[in-house]
Amino acid sequence: MSTPVALPDEELEYKVPPKSAGIRRFIRVFFGRKVVLVGAIIILLLFITAIFAPWLAPHNPYSQDYSAVIAKPSAKYWFGTDTLGRDVLSRIIYASRTTIIIGFFAIFVASIIGMSLGLLAGYMGGWVNTVIMRFIDAMMNFPMMLFALLLAAVLGGGMVNLIIALGIGMIPPYCRLMCGQALTIKENDYVLAARTLRASPMHVMLKHVAPNAFPPLIVMMTMQIGQTIMAEAGLSFLGVGIKPPGASWGAMASDGYKYLLINPYYAMIPGLVIMMVVFAFNMVGDGLRDALDPRLRGTL
Repeated sequence: MSTPVALPDEELEYKVPPKSAGIRRFIRVFFGRKVVLVGAIIILLLFITAIFAPWLAPHNPYSQDYSAVIAKPSAKYWFGTDTLGRDVLSRIIYASRTTIIIGFFAIFVASIIGMSLGLLAGYMGGWVNTVIMRFIDAMMNFPMMLFALLLAAVLGGGMVNLIIALGIGMIPPYCRLMCGQALTIKENDYVLAARTLRASPMHVMLKHVAPNAFPPLIVMMTMQIGQTIMAEAGLSFLGVGIKPPGASWGAMASDGYKYLLINPYYAMIPGLVIMMVVFAFNMVGDGLRDALDPRLRGTL
């Protein structure tokens, strides 16, 4: 009878890759494309602008200069003035605060409600899934922008009502994605083991299902911040968004397009700012998808 051969200690050890290696890989993949780096820089500049708006704005965004109404760019007013003689550059800088607050809080409302409903529907299944998903299907019959416009018109303008309208209007994508993720993850071995050990459904959902379903949801949240910013600009453009004298890029573009022949900069500059910020969030979201989901790497 042969005796077992003892293996060296180093061969018996299971080497766990260090966390730093995962972080380095994430950074390498995330910034693998220059366009993602450009998007990250634009978002960083947006936050810097919003935080330091009182120090960066050359003028008071609410002060009026009736001697320079619809003025073109000059040494005093770099981006010109609006219909009340207010500095366009200063109002664009202050409007970045409005954009960040509405964009992030609307996504927060939509993601919390949508992911909770989707997690419950996907894990519980049965009649719970049927009721929740039929309700979500009914909401998806209305385009998000139309649904948000209806809610904003009913609730009235203002930042809080705009956050509620956009947040409710963007619930369906989060619910459907989380439901699909939960349906897949709940069949994995570690979930079945937890259920065998008689863990409560709430414990399994919060401890095992939700954390493993989160990466694609992070990507969706990042990309939909850009869509929320665009939607807020559209609602403000239509007059049901930020109330005067609050600064909003969409409201500025709405006021400026009437004077394109007199001063095209008044409408063009807010429009370009919206385009750049939405582009930045979409590119960063695409970079996060590449870094968090290798299966989708290289696709746009």
